[in-house]
Amino acid sequence: MTNVLFVCLGNICRSPMAEAIFKDLVLKAGLQDQIQVDSCATSSEEDGHKPHPGARKVMAAHGLDYSYMHSRPITRQDFDWADYIITMDSQNVFNLNQMAPAQDRSKIQLCLDILPDKRGQDIPDPWYTHRFEYTYQVLCSALPAWLDKIKSAR
Repeated sequence: MTNVLFVCLGNICRSPMAEAIFKDLVLKAGLQDQIQVDSCATSSEEDGHKPHPGARKVMAAHGLDYSYMHSRPITRQDFDWADYIITMDSQNVFNLNQMAPAQDRSKIQLCLDILPDKRGQDIPDPWYTHRFEYTYQVLCSALPAWLDKIKSAR
């Protein structure tokens, strides 16, 4: 089993969207018995909250299920569980590297680093930009490449 964890600041916009998109990709690839997907936050600010209304609207428009989602902060068990910790921006990377046990730091990856022409680029937080559809499209450009990488590493 390969475990993939998506992380952003509050776990109400980018990481739940990434989780929903990636779960859909995994399901369509018939790999749901081989790849598990989850998401969480670097902060506890939004703990227990449902995804942002803008994120819910975009996920619903694209037929993605978010009904089970609630924000939660990352835990020590998440670092143990995850094989890949995919983050949305460089601040997430910094924060996670401060929290992660040394042996788990190599699991932390910036989402867009999977695309050579986007390496080092952040996915802007739509909580601030209000560009939820843009965030969805950016995630859709990167996540299939993550699935390919994970499949080839198995």
